Parts: sequence; C-alpha cells; structure tokens
Amino acid sequence: MISIGMGILIGLMVGFLIAYLLLNKTASKRFEYIEAQAKAKAKVIESESQILLEEAKVAIKKEELRFEKKINHKMSDIEKLENSINNQKNDLNIFEDNLSKFSQYLEDKEKKLEKLEEEKKNAIDKNLQILSEKISLTQTEAKSYILTEIENKCKNDIASIVRKYEKIAKEEAEKKANYILAQATTRYAGEFAGERLINIVTLPTDEHKGRIIGKEGRNIKALEMLLGVDIIIDETPNTIIVSGFNLYRRAIATKVIEILVEDGRIHPARIEDVFEKVNQEFEQKIYEEGKNILIDLGQPPMHDELTKMLGKLRYRASYGQNALAHTLEVANLASIMAAEMGGDEKLAQRAGLLHDIGKALTQELGGSHVDIGAEFCKRYNENPVIINAIYAHHGNEDPKTIESAAVCTADILSAARPGARREVLESFTKRVKDLEDIAMSKENVEQAYAINAGREIRVIVNAKKVDDSEALLLSREIASEIESNVQYPAEIKVNVIRETRAISFAK
Repeated sequence: MISIGMGILIGLMVGFLIAYLLLNKTASKRFEYIEAQAKAKAKVIESESQILLEEAKVAIKKEELRFEKKINHKMSDIEKLENSINNQKNDLNIFEDNLSKFSQYLEDKEKKLEKLEEEKKNAIDKNLQILSEKISLTQTEAKSYILTEIENKCKNDIASIVRKYEKIAKEEAEKKANYILAQATTRYAGEFAGERLINIVTLPTDEHKGRIIGKEGRNIKALEMLLGVDIIIDETPNTIIVSGFNLYRRAIATKVIEILVEDGRIHPARIEDVFEKVNQEFEQKIYEEGKNILIDLGQPPMHDELTKMLGKLRYRASYGQNALAHTLEVANLASIMAAEMGGDEKLAQRAGLLHDIGKALTQELGGSHVDIGAEFCKRYNENPVIINAIYAHHGNEDPKTIESAAVCTADILSAARPGARREVLESFTKRVKDLEDIAMSKENVEQAYAINAGREIRVIVNAKKVDDSEALLLSREIASEIESNVQYPAEIKVNVIRETRAISFAK
C-alpha cells in the first residue's frame, strides 16, 4: 500500500517537473519573440526619428534662407531710403545755395535802388537849382510850380479813373437794385413759378449727380435731347431740377430720371429704353385717369382717344390754371345750372368735360384749341350739343341749347374766380410754344425743344438730309424768323443738332 502511494507521489513529481520544464521553455521562446519585436519597433522608431530630424534640418535651412532673403530685402529698402534721404539732402543743399544766391541778388538790387533813389533826389535838387536860377524862383516856388504842372497833366488821367470807378459803382448799384427786385419777385412768385415750371428730383447721394451728367456730359445731353426738358444740376445737395413749360413732358422726364437713379444703370442706351417704357406707361396712365373720371361722374364711355385726351388735361395749364381742374369745375357747374334750368344735366356735364379737350392737343398740333377740340369730337361722333358748346364757349357760335349756355356760363365763372388764372405764365408758355412751332415748320426738322426758360431752342434735324453747312444756314434762318415774329427779352440761342447713328444686330 505504501509502495503504491510512493509510486503515485513520484509520478506526480515527475509530471510537475516535466510541466515546469515545458512551461519554462515556452516562456523563454515567448520572451525571445517579445524581445525581437521590441528591437524591431525600436529600429522603426529610430528610423522615423532620423527622418524627422532630417526634415527638421531641411525646414530650419529653408527658414534660415527665407529669413536671410527677408533681411536682404529690408537692407535693400534701407539702402534705397538712405539714397533717397541723401538725394533730398543734396536737393536741400542746392536749394539753400540758390536761396543764398537769391538773397544776395536781392541785397544787390536793394543797394542799386537806394543808389538810384539818391541819384533821383540829387537830379531833382539840381533841376530845381537850375530852374530857380533861370527864372528867378526859389526852390520852394520851383517845387510848387513843378507839382502844379504835374497835377495839370494828371487831371485827364484822374478824370478817366473817376469815370471808370463811377461806371463800376453804377454797375454795382444796378446789380444791387436788380438783386433787391429779384428777391422781391422771388418772394412773391417763387412758389408759383416753381410749382408750374419745375420738378425737383431727390437723389440718394450727391454721387448720382456725376452719374447723371456722365462722361463728358453724354448722359445729361442724351436726357435733355430725348426728353425735351432742361436739367439743372447745381450745388443744392442731393437734388436736381427738371425745368420745362410742357407739364406732360416734364412729368415723363421726372419719372425717367427717378427710375434711372433707382436702377443705377445710367447710359444713353439705357436712357432710351427707360424713356420708351415710361412713355408707354404714361399713355396707359392718362387713359386710366380719363376712364376713372368718367366712372366717378357716372358718364357713359367715350372713345379711347377722347378718354386719353381727357386724362392728359392733367398735364396742361392755361393762364396758370390746371386744365383738368378747370374742366371738372366747369363740368360740375354746368351740370348744376342745367338741372336748375330744366336741361339735361348729364349732357351738360359731358359738354363741360369736353369743352377744352383741344388743349390736350395744341402743344403737339398747334392752332386754336376750339377748332381742334370740335373736330376731334366730330371724328368720334359726340353729340351736336357738345360740338356747339365747344364753339360757343369762346364766341365762335351762339349757344343753341340750355346745356351749351350752361357750359359757357360755367367756363366764365371758373376763369373769373379770383386767383384762377395768371396771364404772365400763359404769355410765357405761348412764347416758348411759338419757338418750337417756328423750328418744326422747317424742312427736315425732326424734333424741337424750347429749354432753359425759353432762352434756347434745341432743334434736331435728319442727319441724312442736312449737312453741316445746311445746319448752320438753318440755325440762322430760324433765328431770323424768331426775331421777326416773337417778342422776347435778351437773346435766344438756336442750337441745331445733327446726329448720325449706325445700328446693327448680332444674331
């Protein structure tokens, strides 16, 4: 039993020993593997370190070169600056030398002047001595004699100087008087003139003035030529003035400029595009306005052309009175009076609306607004009572109906109302209209605009039919006819313009 137990113990011990030896051998191999792996990693790390070291050396070298180049550049700048300073020092030294020479020159001149003054004094004393000896005068008497002679010789010069300054004083007095009169006139009529003859356009900034003028004035020339108005750009901040006697033309010009300023693109081609668009919009606008007037008054529809002309009366003035406001006033008064007298109030109202319809066309066609208005209404088959009212309100015919008589009476009442009309403006607008009519009557004239408050007439001719010499003769012919037929203050500039355009399309 004991021997069996000893055998088992010995067997266990032998097994443990064998297991120990096996484990020890395995651990030794694993250690060798780990050691070899660690050595390999260490070699890789050493290699990477070497690469990083080389890259760092290269970067340091590049940085040294860049820094050296920068230093060289700075040194070059410093050298240039030193050269510039040295040059300036040389210039300063030259200037100081020249200044010194000039000072010496002035001193020499001063000495010469002192010497000449002394010589002059000695010469005067000598002449006085000779004069006193020759004519038995003392030096005091001789001196007095010479001064008297000099005074007599200078009298003419003095008189000329006096006349000169008297003339200057007179001119200044006239300017002052004119200024006072202008101030008084401005206070009395400035608001009226501004309302009737100008529109003010507000700009976002003063820079837009330069853009409106354009390079070498191309934009403002294109605007004035196309729109037929005078564009005034002065020192008033953020403001330009559109001037012209034709209200419709002026309203279109104002709208065109406002659109161009808002859009920002201002050049001749763009100006033409915007003008065409605004012109069409205004045509539609005046038609809509005429249509709305008929609707508000409860009138039956008119022909489209009559409706358009009714709306256009808003942009027409007669003796300072707005034509549309006058028309509506006459229409309402005529309607009330016809109703009181037992007539047709709607027909009287319609006759009142159309009695001055010719005024919407006189600025384009010329002639009597009575004849133009009557023919216009006949063309579109308006009631004969309306035709009679148009002729009768200016005495061309006797009123044949209550409605015609009501229109005549209402027209007189509207015109006679205190403050309704101003004769001065009407004579002015008639004068500038006459200028345009004279120019348009000439052959090959395409457009004519009276601008600059009637002091200039701008005439645009067909460049294919009128050459430069003919343009000169045309301007003289128009100026001669204006002198013969128009009463005006100061002078009127006749400006004939011929322009050739070449247009092609890339397709």
